[in-house]
Amino acid sequence: MSNSALGAPRFNGPQPIASPSVVRSAEIPPSPLMKDRNTEVADRVFYWGMLLCGLSVLLLVGLIVYGLITQSALSWHAFGLKFFFRSEWNPVNDQFGALPFIYGTIVSSILALIISVPLAIGVAVFITEMSPPWLKGPLAFTTELLAAIPSVIYGLWAIFVLVPLLRVYVQPWLAKYFGWTGLFEGYPNGYSILAAGIILAIMIVPIISSITREVMTAVPRQQREAVLALGATRWEMIRTGVLRNARAGIMGGIILGLGRALGETMAVTMVIGNSPEIAKSLFAPGYTMASVIANEFSEATGNLYTSALIEIGLALFIVTIIVNILAQVLVWSVTRGNPARANA
Repeated sequence: MSNSALGAPRFNGPQPIASPSVVRSAEIPPSPLMKDRNTEVADRVFYWGMLLCGLSVLLLVGLIVYGLITQSALSWHAFGLKFFFRSEWNPVNDQFGALPFIYGTIVSSILALIISVPLAIGVAVFITEMSPPWLKGPLAFTTELLAAIPSVIYGLWAIFVLVPLLRVYVQPWLAKYFGWTGLFEGYPNGYSILAAGIILAIMIVPIISSITREVMTAVPRQQREAVLALGATRWEMIRTGVLRNARAGIMGGIILGLGRALGETMAVTMVIGNSPEIAKSLFAPGYTMASVIANEFSEATGNLYTSALIEIGLALFIVTIIVNILAQVLVWSVTRGNPARANA
């Protein structure tokens, strides 16, 4: 029974909400961080500074080309374009030709790529896709550490370890089973184009492997999971889902490795044999353009001798340009002119 003295109960119902009044204040323009004049000056300084940085690269290349051409003018006048197709190298009679050095450079670099590319890609695939976590860090660090070793250390190691190993075990075995090809015949001396190609391969493995690992890591995880969800094996996932999407970056790593192989001097000079000969067999000694400049430039007495060595440097520069052009064409043939798609 309710108590009438208390009165009827009161409940707070929903109350109307008063519409807020919007007070428009005077629009205040944003104040710039710097005055207009200072901003224009800073923009102009920044623009001309960046333009100078960009043009400095072109200027540097132009100065290199100008210096090589002017300093090799005497050899140009004496031999012309035949200098790059002559095999004779006789400083006593002032007869010079760069063909043996171009041949040695190209053969040793191609041999280095044949050996290093499968090894470097295999190392990158193992570290990225198959390595246990406790081994991934030390293995990646050790691989990159190889790139920091000076080339003269590689040369010393090759003299005391690689060359005796080739002379006693590897070259006799190759001559026995593959001598019929003509590539592995002759006396197993150890100091040869084969030794130069192997030491170059060891030196460029960390470059190709590091770049390949980086571009493989950039491939999205969803790409791998999608391929595995379709029932593919791990090898099929790596081949179609990872390597195919990273092929442009892998080609870039191979190009950088080839550039290192073309210009390497000290390690190659210590093991290639330093003989201006053109031979089919990889057991024969050879010479590269970089090693002949390093070996004989300080001994060049005549002006024509010095000019011929500088023209070899020009030939090395031209070969580098041609290799880069061919590499760009190869990258275009793989990607069909489309940029690499990390999120494909």
